[in-house]
Amino acid sequence: MICQILFGVYLLNIFMRTNLCLTVMSSRTKVLNLYRSLLRESEKFSSYNFRNYAKRRIRDGFKSKKDLADALAIQSELEFGNKNLDIIHRQVIVGHLYASEKLVIEKNEPAVSI
Repeated sequence: MICQILFGVYLLNIFMRTNLCLTVMSSRTKVLNLYRSLLRESEKFSSYNFRNYAKRRIRDGFKSKKDLADALAIQSELEFGNKNLDIIHRQVIVGHLYASEKLVIEKNEPAVSI
């Protein structure tokens, strides 16, 4: 009887660890997918300044939250990131509607030799 209870507790412990690992891995995958999506979408900005600002903010934001371990906090940050992804997507569309001339730094013209 005691062996059956101990074996049941052992199986439950293994299940809990496995479930926790799957949860951690799935949240890690979600975070990485969100990071990639944000960077990909920010590359679509037609303005050099907006594009680099968005990439810098994304990198800095993810670096500042890299030690986050609480599952609820991670979920909250994922929701915040998805909202920002939608905002970036909308701003890219608006930016393409009112595109301006490329900056000198963006032009792929060869340097003039003197």
